[in-house]
Amino acid sequence: MKKNVKLVTCMVLLMMVTMIFSSCKSDDKVQLNVYNWGDYIKKSVLEDFEKEYNISINYEEFATNEDMYIKLKQGGTNYDVVIPSDYMIEKMIKEDMLEKIDMKNITNYKEIDENLKNLVFDPKNEYSVPYLWGTVGIVYNSKVIKEKVNSWDILWDEKYKDQILMLDSSRDSIGIALKKLGYSFNSKNEKELAEAKQELIKQRPLVLAYVVDEGKDKMLSGEATIGVFWSGDAMVLAAENPDLKYVVPKEGSNLWFDSMVIPKGSKHKKEAELFINYLSQKDVAKKTAEYIMYYTPNVETKKMLGIEYPSLEQLNHCEIFRDPGEFIKNYDRIWTEVLAQ
Repeated sequence: MKKNVKLVTCMVLLMMVTMIFSSCKSDDKVQLNVYNWGDYIKKSVLEDFEKEYNISINYEEFATNEDMYIKLKQGGTNYDVVIPSDYMIEKMIKEDMLEKIDMKNITNYKEIDENLKNLVFDPKNEYSVPYLWGTVGIVYNSKVIKEKVNSWDILWDEKYKDQILMLDSSRDSIGIALKKLGYSFNSKNEKELAEAKQELIKQRPLVLAYVVDEGKDKMLSGEATIGVFWSGDAMVLAAENPDLKYVVPKEGSNLWFDSMVIPKGSKHKKEAELFINYLSQKDVAKKTAEYIMYYTPNVETKKMLGIEYPSLEQLNHCEIFRDPGEFIKNYDRIWTEVLAQ
């Protein structure tokens, strides 16, 4: 009887240990929560990372920097890696929403172009690692538009009425009007902004549509012949139709950077840094650049691609968006009033 009791006890203990071990084993795989722009990474890159490091990725997408910010600000999220734009990174740093990245763990950081470090939104390179960068400019159909396109003024030309696309973005469209007038993209001058507003109201009857992603279809179909686009979208359009050309106007434009950051309170900071380092690897960065068609910050990747990017010196008339703080309400108000016309 005693032997049987001992045997049963041992079996129960063995089962308990097995259950505990199985439970630990199933929970052993880390899930990394990544929050990125829509269609902004090649799916196979995520799959390859999961296989190589035995880390599961929960991938979610956002449409705008503001959507991302609100979701993080409201709390209740567990994101480990997020990829916002320059001015939003500056805002999040100010509001203590980001973890400092241990750059010793980002071994591929040495391949990042030195000209793309120490930028105004993260001057000490403490919180972000560049993912992609580019410009905003004009795409036009060279078969239809024969004149030289080198100024924002052409978007106010009445002969292109109902053929013009503008971005459905307060910062970008107001910024374009400001640049057209010779002012800064980051102006907080009420008089300058009032002038920019009047320019946009004057342009309003000429505009076919205010767009984001749907603008590409309108250009490819021929519904529009000229419009404002990000440089990567311009490259996609040119690949589809060589008659579609891209230019950064002489008055200057927006020079933007999307970078990888780690939100405050990340439960998997070590794995987040591993993922950031992985995306910064030259061959992985090549897959990203080929898929998204924006400029890569990795100098070795650029050599592999054999593509010549404009230098920052060539783009010295362009500006990086700065965080306007509470002043953003003025931009939003102006944009609402323009669209209401």
